Order: sequence, then C-alpha cells, then structure tokens
Amino acid sequence: YSHAPNGEPYLPFRSLLKQEEGLSHAELAYQLSFKIKMIEQAFNKPLDVWFGYTQKSFWQAANHDASSPFRETNYEPEVMAVVPLKGSLLGVNARFAGLGFVHQSNGRADPLSRSWNRVYAQFGFERGTFALLVRPWYRLKEDVADDDNPDIVRYMGYGDITGIYQWGQQEFSVLARANAGNFSSIDTWSFPIQGRLKGYVKITTGYGETLIDYNWRQNTIGAGIVLVDWL
Repeated sequence: YSHAPNGEPYLPFRSLLKQEEGLSHAELAYQLSFKIKMIEQAFNKPLDVWFGYTQKSFWQAANHDASSPFRETNYEPEVMAVVPLKGSLLGVNARFAGLGFVHQSNGRADPLSRSWNRVYAQFGFERGTFALLVRPWYRLKEDVADDDNPDIVRYMGYGDITGIYQWGQQEFSVLARANAGNFSSIDTWSFPIQGRLKGYVKITTGYGETLIDYNWRQNTIGAGIVLVDWL
C-alpha cells in the first residue's frame, strides 16, 4: 500500500486508465532473485566470480477499471567478483570484499523507459548476529540523447548500507541511502512460518522503490511471504 502512488509518468495514457483517480493505492508485488557461481578460484586465487539476477514486478491487481495492469517490472542482471577477508577490529569481523557491474532497467519505451548502469564495490562485516553490507557505486555515463533519467543519482545516491540483525529465527533489516538531503530506507521484519517459508512486513520511505519511481517520494507498507532471505 502506497500513500501516494506515482501517476505522473502515466499522464499521457490517462485515457487508457478510464478513471479519474488513476493508479490504485494497493497492489501486489513479487521478486525473483538468484545467484550462480560462474568461476571458482579464478587465476588460482581465492577469487570467485558470480552472476546474479533480480526481477521485481508490481501488479495493480485490484485496478479493474484499467484491466489490472502490471504497473512496473524492473530487470537487474549483475556480475560480481568476490574475495574472502580475514581480520577484525573491536569485535567486528571483515568477511568479504568485491567488485561488480550491474544494469537495471524497466524494459520499456519512451516516455516510460528508465535505466542505468553502475560499477560498485561491496564490503561485508559481521559481529555476532549482526551483519553489515556497505556498497558504494559509480554510475556509468550515457549519451545525453539516450539518458532516460539523467538526475537519478540525485535521488538514488552513490551507494547504500544494509544492516541485518538476527534474533532467534526472526530477522530485522534496514537498507539506507542518502544524497543531497534525499534520504530513503527499506525496513523489513521477517519471521518463520514453516520450514523455509517465512512471513515478512516491509516499510519503505523515500525514493526509488521502483525505477519509474526513482524521483517520486512515497511511503509504502506491505506484507507477504519469502522463501529465502536476500542476504
């Protein structure tokens, strides 16, 4: 549920929605993610190369006046090289470091097209049942004529930080990013239901829950089920 759905990108198509209010505040969402190790011990070094893919879709299932469309789907393939780390400071253990390249787009034509490419570094730390992932990135420049969202870094920033705390079989996580006064966060609580099946509650605030919303500020709350924790 979003307190302020972003209908602005769809204004040229308002007649297709067949309703004054445009988008529904409530929608269904799903995410599919996987990661595969492509190369193990590359160059006979403790370096592994992985391929990852994430797809998120947001479905206006109850918006019957608009034929219940899929509002947005984001595609995110990436390649990353990861090395294990050893060492600790003040009880905090360094676990891994990596470099990666990620492309993210919504696969749509103008004026709804959104995309960007980034290179990033990532560093993982642990202390007891707490884990921290720090991920700075750099957006690769595009030709002005081909850039669908030239100001995306203003809202999505230059990286993110994720903290995860495990309390028994429950897990609490916070993802935060900030730039130029634009702060965003994703707060999630997951809990066991049966076996690998978990329930979760998620609250987001700020920008960029989807690419089409990268410059649209909103607060959302959702609940659902998850099979595997993402980190």
